[in-house]
Amino acid sequence: MVDVIRSAEPISRVEVAELTGLTQPSISNIVRDLIAAGVIHETGAVDSARGKPRKLLAINPANLFGVGFQLGPESVTCVAIDLTGGVVGREVVPLDGSDLAGQLAARFDDFTDGLDLPRERVEGLAVVAPTASPGDPDTFGALRDELADRLKIPVLVENDAAAAALGEFWSRRVSREQSFGAVYLSTGIGAGLVFGGALFRGAGFDAGELGHLSIQYDGRPCPCGNQGCVERYASMSATVEEARSYPELASRLRLDGTVSSAYDTVARAAVNGDAEAYAVVDKAAGYLSVAVTSMVNLLDLGRIVLTGPGVAVAGSIYARRLRAHLARTAHARHRHEILVELSAQPRNAAAIGGAALIVQASIAPGHTPGLRVSRDSAA
Repeated sequence: MVDVIRSAEPISRVEVAELTGLTQPSISNIVRDLIAAGVIHETGAVDSARGKPRKLLAINPANLFGVGFQLGPESVTCVAIDLTGGVVGREVVPLDGSDLAGQLAARFDDFTDGLDLPRERVEGLAVVAPTASPGDPDTFGALRDELADRLKIPVLVENDAAAAALGEFWSRRVSREQSFGAVYLSTGIGAGLVFGGALFRGAGFDAGELGHLSIQYDGRPCPCGNQGCVERYASMSATVEEARSYPELASRLRLDGTVSSAYDTVARAAVNGDAEAYAVVDKAAGYLSVAVTSMVNLLDLGRIVLTGPGVAVAGSIYARRLRAHLARTAHARHRHEILVELSAQPRNAAAIGGAALIVQASIAPGHTPGLRVSRDSAA
């Protein structure tokens, strides 16, 4: 129920009952518990045609906080959000290769202290990385356990694409009724899917591997064992590889750094009018559009957000390509709108999503470590 209030606030008890299907007595009991716990509050009233004015409910943003750490090759992005998904703090700090758990634990203490967040209101920490998965205890499992032991708070691990999807869902206050997807463009390609307000996980917590959707059955070999995976044509790595195959472009733009720096260089050149760089990025955007359209057709999505570091500079090129492709080929294009948006914080989306996972877990049925409310409170 908290998520319903979050996405539609301010909202009356009657409207909450209509949206959740719960009875009015159940709503009254849950609302009373949530108000007592400080999660929501009453804010004003609206006239009712059938009696006294209806009191409106809204979230208390600063009642609870979640923290997300997004691990990069040489740095960690730290984000804290409140109950509405609003970012209350962000910083990027370097990491070295020694004692990762110790560095992250110290960073958590410094970060929350610097924001003056009461420890009892910080519901936990989510560590987000491309290879992290809650369904694989061997991936980051030791790090999770050590951090939980050091910090004495819940610690989660999550894949960056899945986390970014939830972050976009929360920060945009998307309705739980909407079928929502986020495409995460980085050195690889991933997707996150949110149905009914929750991440869709799949049988093995592996849903959303958009990068390994084949767009050419006899195409380029992929390390996954497949051929023609879109990741081999449209990821940041593939785009840099394509750009470097043009000697004049590679020499002119000096594409001899890391994949991330080289990609940003190509993307900046593309949006600033370099015809050769634009052709490279637009070609990648075309490949990605084919794969995303297949995902939209399969799942009948109504809203897509493009996010991740790959769209931080040249996102307009990808969005334009995808909108045009969907308008021409999406199976449901004559029945409903398919909204394509660009992330407002593409480089931070995964960290925000990690923090959102913590907040969502804190208000979910059976997972209320900081709240003394009933199990039905998040229904």
